[in-house]
Amino acid sequence: MATNLIAKIRTAHALGITSLGRYFFYKLGLFTGINPVKKLSASIPPGPFYDDRFNNYRNLTPSNRWLNHASYFGWKNIDTSQPPNWYLNPFLNKSSCSENSNWWDIKDFDAQTGDIKTIWEASRFDWVVAFAQNIASGNKQYLEKLNNWLTDWTKYNKPYKGVNWKCGQEASIRVMHLAFAALTLEQVENTKPSLIALIKAHLQRISPTVRYAIAQDNNHGTSEAAALFIGGSWLVLNNEPAGNKWVKQGRKWLENRARSLIENDGSFSQYSVTYHRLMLDTYSFAEVWRKKFKLNEFSETLNIQLQKASQWLYQLVEPDSGDAPNLGANDGARLLPLTNADYRDFRPSVQLSMAIFNGCSAYHGKGSWNLQLYWLGQKTPDKEPPKRNSIQFGNGGYSLLRQNNAFALLRIPSFHFRPSHSDVLHLDFWVASRNVLRDGGTFSYAAPPKDYNYFSGTASHNTFQFDNRNQMPRLSRFLFGNWIKPKTINPVEDNGIDTRCSASYKDCHGANHSRTVILNKNKLLVKDKVSGFDKSAKLRWRLEPVAWKIKGHTLFSETTSISIHADVEIKGFELIDGFESRYYYQKTSLPVLEVEIGESATITTEIVY
Repeated sequence: MATNLIAKIRTAHALGITSLGRYFFYKLGLFTGINPVKKLSASIPPGPFYDDRFNNYRNLTPSNRWLNHASYFGWKNIDTSQPPNWYLNPFLNKSSCSENSNWWDIKDFDAQTGDIKTIWEASRFDWVVAFAQNIASGNKQYLEKLNNWLTDWTKYNKPYKGVNWKCGQEASIRVMHLAFAALTLEQVENTKPSLIALIKAHLQRISPTVRYAIAQDNNHGTSEAAALFIGGSWLVLNNEPAGNKWVKQGRKWLENRARSLIENDGSFSQYSVTYHRLMLDTYSFAEVWRKKFKLNEFSETLNIQLQKASQWLYQLVEPDSGDAPNLGANDGARLLPLTNADYRDFRPSVQLSMAIFNGCSAYHGKGSWNLQLYWLGQKTPDKEPPKRNSIQFGNGGYSLLRQNNAFALLRIPSFHFRPSHSDVLHLDFWVASRNVLRDGGTFSYAAPPKDYNYFSGTASHNTFQFDNRNQMPRLSRFLFGNWIKPKTINPVEDNGIDTRCSASYKDCHGANHSRTVILNKNKLLVKDKVSGFDKSAKLRWRLEPVAWKIKGHTLFSETTSISIHADVEIKGFELIDGFESRYYYQKTSLPVLEVEIGESATITTEIVY
């Protein structure tokens, strides 16, 4: 009990007094009714929301998602011949009974209806984006469908009632998708009264609780700030003076979040590739909107931070497939899905942000990676991007090694923000587009304890687990305590023959782990030294799902061999079935090599590829 209390005190200090204060004042304001969000009212007149004035057709490939079926979280097909049931969890075929409930009375987790994000998915308005693109491509039959669906949504989602008004970030994503449609259909000015009312109702919802979003030090703050900035300026362009205060508020927090959440090496506070993309897309769209309507420029500091953040994602994305290490948390959110590229293809977002903030093209030639740029009215710059090389992002905690078409990514303990996964010294390894050693992902934020402990815990990462516990104690579903600090972090070195890096830590129970990674043109060498544990240390290598065979202490596939050597007895060496989640709410199996020892040791893993 005392140990847990100490961990909570340390973690509260690490989270920061300012963030905790914002959180508690928000909760107090809701409880007492002081926060004006509980006094809001709005009415949305009947549509149409968009009209047929658009005549400047675009010779670009539109998204085909949501035309006949939706792809929830990038993988689950749902029929869209009719407007969705806005309260349905289609994975469980259960509906929320919250249509007439105040949003603040609705629970985050409801065992009856399951994961709330499965309900929110249809109300992120990805279909607004797809329908607008198709209208702009000359398929005007989607104008009626767009207006009908928006009419249906407003009918069943009265302002501030029901589950779809619960989250300020979800409301913000809707605002930005509605803004994209207005931009694409040339209806930002002289906007229909019903659409103006819909935008105003959303900004009224977002504004009073934005400090709660800021307190979380994550993408909620960036999304809500962008929605206020974009939506507020949209209202101003339509002679709605109320928009001025929201423009100012949004600009303030966009600047603040760029300074506060983006590290000097470009890493983002959430330690997540998919959330990094969401943050980049948000800032990219805000900048496109700003330039389009000749609003005051953002600060030099913001632009410098976004330059670095764009280069961070550029370095981590595998250029042939567009995929990237499955690092950190992932809720399936994706802003402006303007292409038919797979959810895990990060190239459209990299191309957009590198062009906007770095003035260069990340990828050359024709490909879907250009479409997000083109749909937003931007050009592909001629300037060459920086070289992909071995690099250390020391602030965020990533060492990246490259040799020819292979790269290894070591997760080093450098936590300035709340870690969502217990993944210290996790190693990802790629050969071209093959993710040979891989991360487990997220699965679901509302998963049963067995699943969320697995996916965000140490067991779902390529590192050592001591005495069957997590590296950091779990304090709640989304919070680990006693954030690990490094004992040593050595820089990335390249001697012309191989590249290497190393780091080490000691956890709160006294267990030590030191890892050195060496990569050359056909071999990856990992040297682990472990000590200070009680009974068991277990090394896991989570493998690409292909056929593997065991011979002694070596694994073989058609392309790769993995050999294990230790200076003590190896108590366990087996290939077991594990799980990974590459897309939110999806769980698939993969082989996992488990190597167990019972005493301090040095273990060497040699991977020949």
